Amino acid sequence: MSNMKQREPPDVPSNVKTEVDKIGHLPGHIIDKILSYLPLRDAVRTSVLSTKWRYKWVTLPYLVFDSQSVLVSTQDQTLIKNKLVSIVDHVLLLHNGPIHKFKLSHRDLQGVSDIDKWILFLSRGSVKEFILEIWKGHRYKLPSSIYSCQKLVHLELFNCLLMPPSSFAGFKILKSLDLQHITMDQSAFEYMISSCPLLERLTLMNFDGFALLNINAPNLLFFDIGGIFEDVSFQDTFHLAIVSIGLYANAESDRNLAFGSTGNLIKFFACLPHIQRLEVQSYFLKYLAAGTIPAKLPKPCVDLSFLSIRINFNDMEEIQAAVCLLRSSPHLQELEMLARAEEQHVRTIYRTSEKFESFTFNHLKFIKIVGISGIKQELNFINFLLANSPFLERMTVKPASNDGGWDLLKELLRFRRASVLAEIIHLDP
Repeated sequence: MSNMKQREPPDVPSNVKTEVDKIGHLPGHIIDKILSYLPLRDAVRTSVLSTKWRYKWVTLPYLVFDSQSVLVSTQDQTLIKNKLVSIVDHVLLLHNGPIHKFKLSHRDLQGVSDIDKWILFLSRGSVKEFILEIWKGHRYKLPSSIYSCQKLVHLELFNCLLMPPSSFAGFKILKSLDLQHITMDQSAFEYMISSCPLLERLTLMNFDGFALLNINAPNLLFFDIGGIFEDVSFQDTFHLAIVSIGLYANAESDRNLAFGSTGNLIKFFACLPHIQRLEVQSYFLKYLAAGTIPAKLPKPCVDLSFLSIRINFNDMEEIQAAVCLLRSSPHLQELEMLARAEEQHVRTIYRTSEKFESFTFNHLKFIKIVGISGIKQELNFINFLLANSPFLERMTVKPASNDGGWDLLKELLRFRRASVLAEIIHLDP
């Protein structure tokens, strides 16, 4: 046995050695760039590539713990919680250097107490972007330490309870705030918005604890909201350019709409002189139609180029509000009208013979009509648009169902068009 030749390891092809050598000698900034595109789980695995890569992942400034980077192959909630906690603890323990982004969003994540200590740890550093999404269980109460993160530029919370301490003075350099499925009281909400002087983007979805949306944000550019509320007002938002707003409660059944002597339309647009894109969703047009509806706004929306409106064509007040918006948007290029299909067969509130006052849309090029059923009110409105849009290039019509589709198409083709280039496209539901 002693004379037997010992087995030698097989030779590694020279090309493989070259590739391994290349990986091992990449410049540090290139390695950092590669790691930034990898899920955390794969970034940790690169530690086996070479000694240069071994501890590189522990300096990653962007930590994302989600369902892609943290795989849990069990349905046992206790085991899931323990593994998630163990992984986050391990990464934070080994981490060396600043953490600029921290995202915790796992489909099995619940509001565990361990999150408190992670936020406390982050508050002692320079975290700029914090995202916390609790997908299961009750609203997670944020610890007071989150309000000490004064380097925050982006804050995103899902299913959380916010109770800022009395010492909270706002996030002074925060530019983006995204709050979804959150609970917060009225005064705390108003104070937070007004105490973020650099805020540019604000998203509010499915919130409770406050119903008055008093938005005081001098640098706000983007506002996206969907929920149940009583009133919305803007103060010092003269740079606001993109607004998407949906009122989920049916305002038709609740006439306690807040409006002053001027009406909601005038009040709503008073601090929006430079709005460029507006989406009126759900029942918000009913809110805008409350009170006095002028033929045109006192100050036109000269920068508005895109307008999307969800409308009940059986409601004359909503029709008037929509026409007011159109007549107040002299440079509108694209219009989208979405019929609320569930309301198309209720009582008709105005005379079908009523004519719209002529008005020329000199910049309107594209119109999209969705969810109509071919009732007289809808056809009157479409006829009004076609007859007053001399530069229209395309109108797309998508009915709610196939019932009477051919008759609807024939009626549309019969309408006179101010634009000889206007193309009417009929889409199947």
